[in-house]
Amino acid sequence: MSTAKRDPNQSKSGKAPTFQIRITPELKAQFEAAAKAEGMSLGNWLKTLGRKELNNLGIEPKS
Repeated sequence: MSTAKRDPNQSKSGKAPTFQIRITPELKAQFEAAAKAEGMSLGNWLKTLGRKELNNLGIEPKS
């Protein structure tokens, strides 16, 4: 069993603030399955998607 990849971009202050969203259990399950298929934690998977989208918009992610 492998461990999910964690985000290598550590917060400069130690711990980054949390971000909460409300999604349906069905959508969360789909997100979790996609993240697992990539060998990532759900949080890292969402951050990766966000960074990709910023790049698509021509914005360089800050971390």
